[in-house]
Amino acid sequence: MRPERTLIGAVPWMAVDGGERSGAPSPSWLGPVAAAVARHPGLWWTALRQLWALAPNGWWRRRPWLPLPDPSYLRFRLVTQYGDATHTPEPGDVVTYLHWCRAYRAALR
Repeated sequence: MRPERTLIGAVPWMAVDGGERSGAPSPSWLGPVAAAVARHPGLWWTALRQLWALAPNGWWRRRPWLPLPDPSYLRFRLVTQYGDATHTPEPGDVVTYLHWCRAYRAALR
């Protein structure tokens, strides 16, 4: 028996099938993004801070046991950035985002 498909708020890209999140890109984007961030040592702490801040509570209890952003948040960000929840994050865009996070945090001080 197939689980019932429900929509969160009537937005199709946020569909949830039987409690499992769907529509997010595969984790294959992590390697290129990590390589791009590795080339910017000044962003390493910012990247770790953002990973920690965006990781869902109890991330260590679920595979892949990494503090990755919540899939629903990632889908939302991908739709607002690229117009498609399955688009993989562009490494350059992630680096730009981290530069913005660092500058914003500095401006708050």
